[in-house]
Amino acid sequence: METESLEDLAARARSGNNAARDELLRRIQPDVMRICVRILPHRQDAEEACQDALMRIAANLDRFEGRSKFSTWMYTIASNSGRQTYRSLKRRFAESSTDQMVERPDPRTTSVIAGSRLDLLEALEALEERRPEVIAPFVLRDLGELSYDEIGAQLQVPVGTIKSRVHDARVALRQRLIR
Repeated sequence: METESLEDLAARARSGNNAARDELLRRIQPDVMRICVRILPHRQDAEEACQDALMRIAANLDRFEGRSKFSTWMYTIASNSGRQTYRSLKRRFAESSTDQMVERPDPRTTSVIAGSRLDLLEALEALEERRPEVIAPFVLRDLGELSYDEIGAQLQVPVGTIKSRVHDARVALRQRLIR
């Protein structure tokens, strides 16, 4: 039933109702895909990340404790899946010979938007190595457009700390992207 809230549907799915789980996944699939498309420049890669995120959501529904909105939890999983897919693709590209991976041109040379996304992902990856605690708040705030209160509830961190971490991430990313 389409009028049932995601929160109620997630609660029913968590309790083991397979029909509710299937309906929940059907309803969130377009949102998860939108999140993945924002992160990954190629639609095929975004579709792979979307499927991975949906499988993780289905497998981990029992871990959703309801301390935050279901959509916040879903966004976290989807954005992490997109970033993980990016890292995996980057690793595969580096490991394979250049002759085998000539299928796709570098997005930086064909699309300003795709190139900018890749630059941002690489900057996020570098920042994650140095300051992992600032990544989740930044991704949830600036890419997921969640409120500071929602992020604080999701991460169980005071709002002031969330604001500080988002600021620190923005400063570090700005410095790296300007170079």
